[in-house]
Amino acid sequence: MAPRAYWKGYLKLSLVSCPIALYPASSASERVAFHRVNKNTGNRLKQQMIDPETGEPVAKEDTGRGYEIGKGQYLEVEDEELDKIQIESTHTIDIDTFVPKAEVDERYLVNPYYLAPTDKVGQEPFAVIRDAIRDMNMVALGRVVLSRRERVIMLEPFERGLLGVTLRYPYEVRGEKPYFEDIPEVKLPAEMRELAAHIVQTKSSHFDPAKFDDRYETALIELLRRKQEGKRIEPIREAPQPSNVVNLMDALRKSVQAEGGGSPARSRTAAGERRRSSARTRKSSGRARKAG
Repeated sequence: MAPRAYWKGYLKLSLVSCPIALYPASSASERVAFHRVNKNTGNRLKQQMIDPETGEPVAKEDTGRGYEIGKGQYLEVEDEELDKIQIESTHTIDIDTFVPKAEVDERYLVNPYYLAPTDKVGQEPFAVIRDAIRDMNMVALGRVVLSRRERVIMLEPFERGLLGVTLRYPYEVRGEKPYFEDIPEVKLPAEMRELAAHIVQTKSSHFDPAKFDDRYETALIELLRRKQEGKRIEPIREAPQPSNVVNLMDALRKSVQAEGGGSPARSRTAAGERRRSSARTRKSSGRARKAG
């Protein structure tokens, strides 16, 4: 069964447009979820809106939105009033500009979505827009309205479709200075930097999400399984706390030994020897071919 679209509208680049659908590229539905229950009856509880002054529950049709303008004072806003300020681009993602992806600050990234054409007629203009973005080797920035709010969305080619990621506005991103201003400039010794780089090198690999292990989710599933089977729940042993580093250089050297990579100097010597050996082999095989 085809996935259900989260949003439908049009993708537009200048005078070229096509009908598209937008689908969430991430999901939390696979996580273990809990409900609030009555411990005495085992029944699932329902939430109610309670008026704090009267203590009475409020029916859904009597609840509304209010903007706080003073302590205990709220300016009520109706849904009909919000409908009147709907943004013009409600049903269109209008591409405004193209920028290098490396310039996009990762703090602004929010939610990923897949974009695909919704009919055969729109497949060709969709491909034109997709391939134009790919040929530019950049990402496109447009605007989309989701749940009444307009968001900037970054678009880039992904397989045969487009990947869109909504972005935060500047007022939603905290500046880094208050958090980093007390960190002093530290000039590190060359050997210390070399040891740290060696540790990084020995632990380097490739990005592979399949290796991500959600240990908390695994522990939850195991807990539920044991409870269903009537088994005792064993407490998880806490991991030992790392001790304070007394001598940083000694800690780095021991870390290199623990990673089993040998010393950086020996590693460089071994690498150089492998290169020289490879060069000697190539020269030898070249002379053998000439002699033949």
